[in-house]
Amino acid sequence: MIVLDTGPIVAMVNADDNDHERCARLLTTLPGRLLLPEPLLGEIGYLLGTRCGARAEAAFLRDTVDGPIEVVSLTSSDRARAADLVEQYGDMPLGTADASVVATAERFNILNIVTLDRRHFTVVRPSHIPAFHLLP
Repeated sequence: MIVLDTGPIVAMVNADDNDHERCARLLTTLPGRLLLPEPLLGEIGYLLGTRCGARAEAAFLRDTVDGPIEVVSLTSSDRARAADLVEQYGDMPLGTADASVVATAERFNILNIVTLDRRHFTVVRPSHIPAFHLLP
């Protein structure tokens, strides 16, 4: 299992993105379940809609219904952990979306996160491992 962040999904769809090729190659070849924390749906939808259009946004949403992306709802424990992380890393700021990625990875004991956000995910210390393995 792998947890997805916003950036690689948007880059994969947006051919004009500097990270398009490497994200498209990675996301189309990853084995196993691709988990997306539910709070990221709106962020990804907005970015795809404004950068790539309504069809790209709709295609992404369909991929969360019958495609490779599995949307994970946050539990109350996940939301509490996300709140703690937002406070703990408030000077960055970490934010709800990234804190949701961390909380989801912790709940499922996941090492790998697909993200372009090295700034946040190299600093955050998860509770279940010393550090995340960041892809690509």
